Amino acid sequence: MWFKNLRVFRLAPSWSTSVDALEAALEKQAFQPGGSQEMQSLGWVPPREGGGLVHAVNGQLLLSLRAEKKLLPTTVINQVARAKAQDMEEQQGYKPGRKQMKEIKEQVTEELLPKAFSIYRDTRVWIDTRQHWLVIDAAAAAKSDEVLGMLAKAIEPFPVLQLHVETSPASAMTDWLISDEPPAGFSVDQDTELRSTSESRAAVRYVRQSIEIDDVRKHVQAGKQCTRLALTWADRVSFVLTEGLDIKRVTPLDVLKENQDSSAQNEVEQFDSDMALMTGELTKLIEGLVEALGGEKKVG
Repeated sequence: MWFKNLRVFRLAPSWSTSVDALEAALEKQAFQPGGSQEMQSLGWVPPREGGGLVHAVNGQLLLSLRAEKKLLPTTVINQVARAKAQDMEEQQGYKPGRKQMKEIKEQVTEELLPKAFSIYRDTRVWIDTRQHWLVIDAAAAAKSDEVLGMLAKAIEPFPVLQLHVETSPASAMTDWLISDEPPAGFSVDQDTELRSTSESRAAVRYVRQSIEIDDVRKHVQAGKQCTRLALTWADRVSFVLTEGLDIKRVTPLDVLKENQDSSAQNEVEQFDSDMALMTGELTKLIEGLVEALGGEKKVG
């Protein structure tokens, strides 16, 4: 249930929707397996097996975007195309030219695509209708862009905004390390990356090892800033903050696992309980982190 990575966006305060309206909008883009000649297919699927396309708990909405991709390596296409080109050379007495070779590869791709295996990837989306957050469980920008693109097509207008803060994460994380004073509610863990601001982009990483203040100061004097920092919020959730304000490697700690509701009567109740716990904790984490970075910056 827990999101592993958080790419956080702001929804305009004026935007609102009902579960039924959102469900109807997403239904138009419900996932359908790709045809025999399609390399990729995108569409919405129920985030809980047997449920609808929107799962709602106390104003928190959960969605899931499925991507299907055909596995057809370029090396396989090239190998089959070379064999066909060799046969053609024997028949016509000369090697196929560049244009003909391109046509051969296109023909091979069309022949092999229906036989290719498919892999599936689900990207989960959390919409907080109360605090107006949109959070995508994606480590890479390309995956979150997929989600935003599909939402923009389904919901018009869909006023999603980039989250901006007053203090850049790199500056703030560097200050926390130099002063040895993390913001209230947070503690610094053992993974750290400092990277040069010059063109060299030279970096030093500390993995499962605390960094001494004297070492931090030396690296900062040499022109480096903290670009990744492992943190724990309220002794409840650990994560890694990046210079781009991405929250990675999110892990609920034992204190949360111990407090999980064990009274659920069935899978649906358990799913709702887990979702309520996750969204409640992550909302507090996001708000605490934004406050630690000087608050939200109004742009435009």
